[in-house]
Amino acid sequence: MREYRGGLVAYAERMLGDHGLAEDVVQETIIRAWRNIDRLLATERSVRGWLYTVTRHLVVDWVRKPYARRELVGAACPVTSTGDDGTGRVRDAMVAEPLLRRLSPEHRAVLVHIYLCDRTIQETAGILGVPAGTVKSRHHHALRKLRHAVEHEAA
Repeated sequence: MREYRGGLVAYAERMLGDHGLAEDVVQETIIRAWRNIDRLLATERSVRGWLYTVTRHLVVDWVRKPYARRELVGAACPVTSTGDDGTGRVRDAMVAEPLLRRLSPEHRAVLVHIYLCDRTIQETAGILGVPAGTVKSRHHHALRKLRHAVEHEAA
């Protein structure tokens, strides 16, 4: 495992865009290898190939889970401190949260990744497991819906 761990983590991280999650996937890969060690060593197939295949399958499984994308939304965003007492952030959250709740989870996730986590369209697409065009479309429609909601409340 010492021989392959670093490469497996790098491989999973390239697909997921998240180092911590990549380490979790590789840990699960290693557990599966340990549980199947007799079969794995008895075969003439490449151990390295088996490990990379299992890692790829675990990444695909994780990306396909609908709840996985929603859990990631707040988990990977660093909390920054500006040195103030936090009242401005609390006020902003009180205004923004009800507006964001009006959006679908998919639209909300795109806005959180782009604006709160300061990610690019490509990074967001990789994390959410959707094409960049889908991220752009969700971004556009989410902002349009937010603008409409703010205009409606102001009127």
